[in-house]
Amino acid sequence: MTSNRVMIVTSATEDSLQAVLDAIASAGGGEIGHYTHCSFTVAGSGTFRPGAGADPHVGTVGAINRVPEIRVETFCERDKAKGVVQAIRAAHPYEEPVIYLIPLLDERDL
Repeated sequence: MTSNRVMIVTSATEDSLQAVLDAIASAGGGEIGHYTHCSFTVAGSGTFRPGAGADPHVGTVGAINRVPEIRVETFCERDKAKGVVQAIRAAHPYEEPVIYLIPLLDERDL
């Protein structure tokens, strides 16, 4: 059975990480009991090639770019997911941030 929670995965540049994490928390993401701002982060690299008409925050149009990014994994209640996604988009410097929404299972139903 699917729980009422959704895992949210995105990435951010080092200089935008705290703004993205704060935006997630302000929209109700990353809450466990009496804790807020709960997330897991890990460093990696993002690869992309901006096409004609793109206005990339980093990188060069027409070139394959590889930039350091921080992967962010967090979660929220399903009814808060739309607001969390909107908050990420508002805080994120990228034109098209990648955001995954993954339904979670309820461990009591395993």
